Amino acid sequence: MLRRLDKIRFRGHKREDFLDLAESPNASDTECGDELPLKIPRTSPRDSEELRDPAGPGTLIMASGVQDFNRTEFDRLNEIKGHLEIALLEKHFLQEELRKLREETNSEMLRQELERERQRRIELEQKVQEVLKARAEEQPQAQPQPKGQSQANHGADRRSQGLSSRLQKWFYERFGEYVEDFRFQPEESTVETEEPLSARRLTENMRRLKRGAKPVTSFVKNLSALSDWYSVYTSAIAFTVYMNAVWHGWAIPMFLFLAILRLSLNYLIARGWRIQWSIVPEVSEAVEPPKEDLTVSEKFQLVLDVAQKAQNLFGKMADILEKIKNLFMWVQPEITQKLYIALWAAFLASCFFPYRLVGLAVGLYAGIKFFLIDFVFKRCPRLRAKYDTPYIVWRSLPTDPQLKERASATVSRRLQTASSRSYVSSTPTGLSKDEDAGRFHSTKKGNFHEIFNLTENERPLAVCENGWRCCLINRDRKMPTDYIRNGVLYVTENYLCFESSKSGSSKRNKVIRLVDITDIQKYKVLSVLPGSGMGIAVSTPSTQKPLVFGAMVHRDEAFETIFSQYVKITSAAASGGDS
Repeated sequence: MLRRLDKIRFRGHKREDFLDLAESPNASDTECGDELPLKIPRTSPRDSEELRDPAGPGTLIMASGVQDFNRTEFDRLNEIKGHLEIALLEKHFLQEELRKLREETNSEMLRQELERERQRRIELEQKVQEVLKARAEEQPQAQPQPKGQSQANHGADRRSQGLSSRLQKWFYERFGEYVEDFRFQPEESTVETEEPLSARRLTENMRRLKRGAKPVTSFVKNLSALSDWYSVYTSAIAFTVYMNAVWHGWAIPMFLFLAILRLSLNYLIARGWRIQWSIVPEVSEAVEPPKEDLTVSEKFQLVLDVAQKAQNLFGKMADILEKIKNLFMWVQPEITQKLYIALWAAFLASCFFPYRLVGLAVGLYAGIKFFLIDFVFKRCPRLRAKYDTPYIVWRSLPTDPQLKERASATVSRRLQTASSRSYVSSTPTGLSKDEDAGRFHSTKKGNFHEIFNLTENERPLAVCENGWRCCLINRDRKMPTDYIRNGVLYVTENYLCFESSKSGSSKRNKVIRLVDITDIQKYKVLSVLPGSGMGIAVSTPSTQKPLVFGAMVHRDEAFETIFSQYVKITSAAASGGDS
């Protein structure tokens, strides 16, 4: 705020009658009133003596007059002081507003830039004048031009400069916006904010995905229904119209007309018309209302469901892309060779035959295959497996995991052949094939039959050659070290073998005869977690509580293997006892 008032005029008394205000405008009325001394009008010594002399004539009258005058002057001064403070505050406020407005509009910067442009223009004009003077001096002295002619030339130069400036201005006004659009600018890198994981957002996105994919799925279902002749009347009409359009060369206009018709129907549906046309009747799915509050178990189950769907979807997409890549990379030369020959045949046909004939052949083949051949192949799977070339090629194309499995199987087969050859050369005669295979199989710690103290013909089944990693929970034991053990579970023809991962004696391993098992069932270790669990409970007469093999990733596969072998052994034992 300003510290002084520069020049303020009032209609009342002159400025000399009042004290010059030097205080800050931020001060209050009380502060101003305390610091502001009053100037009483000057009186003569005689008047002052009369005022001081109580015995003088007219003392009371003069005193009362002076007091009234002082009061009126004091009130007037207070009023003027209030006006001055209001004026100071208003001036300070207007200055602040002006400063903000200048900062917003950058008027000073614009003024400086304008001055710079003026200086540049003046410098350019000076340079142009110097160049013109130099050219005029270079001209020969023998050909002096008349004064009128030089003035005319100078005027023509000015007119040409004015015309060029106006032309540039007109061009910039008309096409300047388009020129600015083509100006290269650095690309702005925008960082998208990632949303935190939320069960509500997850369910909403899943529903949006289903709604977005609904038109595509319905279109695919209708095409499949046409190919399967779900409605014979509709498929016959579609086949006749398509073949007629292809024969007369109207296939592309027909597809464009169908697209226009579909958009027109969508417009009418958006306007409120009830139009439903579909070959396959749509089944309305029951939509569950969204739950506001989900428990921890429900949230965990929801995440597992979404992760499973995403895993399957990404797996299918990866399989498709890997098959296409392997098709073009000659991973299987016999398959890529067929594609190579087909592309050469198509290339030569497009070079030597007219496009109308090629398009007719392709259209007729596509219609016959879609409406007739695919219908026959879908009804006869064995015929399709023998003669459907695209289907056979696509099914035989391998993915990257399949290639890795083939490579590892080939390596293991070579190693097994080499080791079996060396073993045959050193094995005494008289041993059976089962004993030979049982001797060959071994775990990481040694031979299988030596670890579990079994006969040499006992070996893991083909399904579990490498075993299933799990943890053995023995609830009969009280010690924590014996209560839970990590290891690998194997299944042989007669035994269920658990190999502990800790190094030590073979007492930590567990061997259970399949015949001794009284009960086997799937088990859920933690009831809080969703799903059916990841454990298998095995009951035997020697244990009070069932033995639990938990934390098994492939629990269902292991349970089916153990249960089928258990049923096989028990049925064989029962039939042997009956006989």
